[in-house]
Amino acid sequence: MRVCVIGTGYVGLVTGVCLAHIGHEVICIDNNEDKIKLLNAGQSPIFEPGLVEIMKAATAANLLTFSTDLAAGVRHGEVLFIAVGTPALPTGESDTRYVEAVARGIGHCLSNNEQGYKVIVNKSTVPIGSGDWVRMLVMDGINDGKKNGEATAPKSSSRVEFDVVSNPEFLREGSAVYDTFNPDRIVLGSNSQRALDLMQQLYAPIIDRKLEPQYLDLTDPIPVVVTDLNSAEMIKYAANSFLATKISFINEIANICDRVGADVVQVAKGIGLDSRIGGKFLQAGIGWGGSCFPKDLAALIHTAEDYGYDAQLLKASVSTNQRQRLCVVEKLQQVLKILKGKTIGLLGLTFKPDTDDMRDAPSLDLIEHLHRLGAKVKAYDPIVSQTGLRFGISHVIVETSLEQLADGCDALVVVTDWPQFRNLDYAQIAKLMHNAVMIDGRNFLDRETLQQAGFYYVGIGH
Repeated sequence: MRVCVIGTGYVGLVTGVCLAHIGHEVICIDNNEDKIKLLNAGQSPIFEPGLVEIMKAATAANLLTFSTDLAAGVRHGEVLFIAVGTPALPTGESDTRYVEAVARGIGHCLSNNEQGYKVIVNKSTVPIGSGDWVRMLVMDGINDGKKNGEATAPKSSSRVEFDVVSNPEFLREGSAVYDTFNPDRIVLGSNSQRALDLMQQLYAPIIDRKLEPQYLDLTDPIPVVVTDLNSAEMIKYAANSFLATKISFINEIANICDRVGADVVQVAKGIGLDSRIGGKFLQAGIGWGGSCFPKDLAALIHTAEDYGYDAQLLKASVSTNQRQRLCVVEKLQQVLKILKGKTIGLLGLTFKPDTDDMRDAPSLDLIEHLHRLGAKVKAYDPIVSQTGLRFGISHVIVETSLEQLADGCDALVVVTDWPQFRNLDYAQIAKLMHNAVMIDGRNFLDRETLQQAGFYYVGIGH
């Protein structure tokens, strides 16, 4: 099938590349010329394991191209994905101006009535009710295009045929390629059977597990949830809100464990074995961040307020998470007492491993708070330390090696559970430090190993 993906951010690029890999003819559109030049040179603007390899293969097979020409993309695609950003505004609501611009632009490109039937897919995370809103914007764009073209083109009486589908993404940064090929479910929201049939045809290789062995993990057919537009949009918000709340819950339990002498790791294992609860997202630490959880909870809370409901549980999840980010500061104060004049080293900066994403990362709050307390802050991150990203972070010295990070530190803090941090030569690292103190903000390291290496080890509720 012919596919156009508009927006080459995290969701758009992964979606476009993976659809091309399974055999569709994909053109990815973005108005950022520098980004398109980078992609056409075979380089990715984001770090995501496995993405560059399949992107280059799909490009070489002439199944994937990149362009700034929206009209060309609309002409090409039977299915048009809107995958632009919807960042949070200060009010908590989603900034949908990019979605609006793209929807109107698609309508303008469709105004000549020669395009054929199109399925317009909301892949961006948009406020509930946006399906009908996007339809309206596309129609406005069509009408504007016809008006502006009256002097140069004959009027056409044929109706432009298109339908809108909500197809939310559930990708985890760091494993997005895997998640695309092995999703827990595919959600399709529309009131058009024609559009739903086309979308199921698009995803058939994934649904029916017709993939190469290296990408084939699940063997049973992938569940497809077919529903209305509003419910599909709500599923996305509800899923992320539940996962964020689950993390906030176990962090709350961890803080109680610290006070009563229980071990949250054992508690999480004990409750996670209950099939009604499950063990995923029960890892206590310094809280969640990234581009999805904070934005989606804020948007759902704002939507609830628009309709006269006070979402107190969701608000509590957010406030618990904000408080949790600074729990390691309390632990540093308990061990080192006064932090003014002390040097604190952070192991990791990104909000999670296997990504270069710094959006709403807990490390940023931690750096600012330690700076206000008069501490000198250093950091090492496997990705950030090797890229230009480090030049945009204030009040922290980003070192390019672990040895430089440890040199002279009064304590180290595990902020991101990068796999390479698990098996370091901690005995050697301890010798480089002024005080061999480890605050494990992710309960990631082995306590006994660290203690044998000479560290005073502190976990979170552990």
